[in-house]
Amino acid sequence: MAEGKFATSISCMDGRIQIPVNTWIKKNYLVDFVDTITAPGVEKKISESTNVEQIKSMIEISIYKHKSSVIVISGHHDCAGNPVSKEEQVSQISKGIQNIKSWNYDAQVIGIWINDNWEVEKVS
Repeated sequence: MAEGKFATSISCMDGRIQIPVNTWIKKNYLVDFVDTITAPGVEKKISESTNVEQIKSMIEISIYKHKSSVIVISGHHDCAGNPVSKEEQVSQISKGIQNIKSWNYDAQVIGIWINDNWEVEKVS
């Protein structure tokens, strides 16, 4: 089993957001490592519960093998994989939070959105 405290990030593959997301998670949840699951426009997939088996499988590795205590789903400004408004992405993130919670993992589930300054905004 891995040593250290883990969190799980479910985010777009866009490399511009990885550092801000991981830094924010480490700072706010006091974890050592962030398992990062990426796909283009992933918040849309999770909000619609389409083609999520592989994502769920990766989450389960993070939860059961690394004992991740928090799952963070995110979206971001200027997303090529999900080119919709901030409001639509935030709605998708909120729905994604509910869908992930319904999978009954023993972890806190939160959402964030990364703005055009590459800053994290928490989604409630």
